[in-house]
Amino acid sequence: MPEGPTGGTVRRSSLRQQIADALRDEVLTGRMTAGRHFTVKEIAELYGVSATPVREALVDLAAQGLLDVEHHRGFQVRRFTDAEFRSMVEARTLVVEGIFRRIAARGMREVDPKELASVRRRAEAASRASRAGELDVLIGYDIRFWRELTALAGNAHVGDFLDRIRTQTWVYAVPYLRGRPDVAGLCWSDHVALVTAIEKRDTEAAQRVVEEFNDHSLALMRRLAAGR
Repeated sequence: MPEGPTGGTVRRSSLRQQIADALRDEVLTGRMTAGRHFTVKEIAELYGVSATPVREALVDLAAQGLLDVEHHRGFQVRRFTDAEFRSMVEARTLVVEGIFRRIAARGMREVDPKELASVRRRAEAASRASRAGELDVLIGYDIRFWRELTALAGNAHVGDFLDRIRTQTWVYAVPYLRGRPDVAGLCWSDHVALVTAIEKRDTEAAQRVVEEFNDHSLALMRRLAAGR
């Protein structure tokens, strides 16, 4: 059974999705660094599979904004700029503000307690990883946390958009975070506070927590980009 660049096994079923997921993790965690060039052939050889599912997976990742297609050269891991990061944070802020406005107008819908319990587990795991400085664990749980939380709004298109934006912001942030000797307590870790506010149906408190999250993200990246 073929293995990926860091030893992860790729099953032969749904190869396109398997390869896309594996490469997405490589990009997200910074193991495939921003600006890296590679070809379909190179990735196919790494995984020990044919070129077709690899090409399809890479096109999928390019459509998600994680890779740039280089004419006649292959692909490159996208390098996001400071301005793009600020724009992404602004975009997700505007969308989330729209969600809160709709909640204020219509009220918060009833949420399945099992769904909230799952979101809380993700929140607790992400918070622990942030405080401990376990970056790979944090990225995985943070993305799942926001994905499940956004799903509570009941709009799959909004969820997909926010998931894409959050993934891209992590791709931007990871190189700066990897450059730090210790990231314990550096990243935002108030996931549980947000879940608690939602459980209490306190939309004002939830909105404040999200605003603090965005402010923290912008301030942290300004500081790291400046080398402080």
